[in-house]
Amino acid sequence: MAPIPTPSADPADSPESYVGLDAAAAEQLARNRGWSTVRSLPPGSIITMEYLAGRLNFEVDGGVVRRCWKG
Repeated sequence: MAPIPTPSADPADSPESYVGLDAAAAEQLARNRGWSTVRSLPPGSIITMEYLAGRLNFEVDGGVVRRCWKG
């Protein structure tokens, strides 16, 4: 039987540190810090709620990150 895969841990990074940054700069910073997936969403977007390790979500309004969360 094959072993159960273990997802890698999220980078030791605070999502709050991205709030207020330009969206493009925040995405580049997140990738440099080790996030494998960065998702930018407009406010009020309908999204699936499954948790994906290594993903960082940005709510972007006017080109600025207004909210940020893991998964």
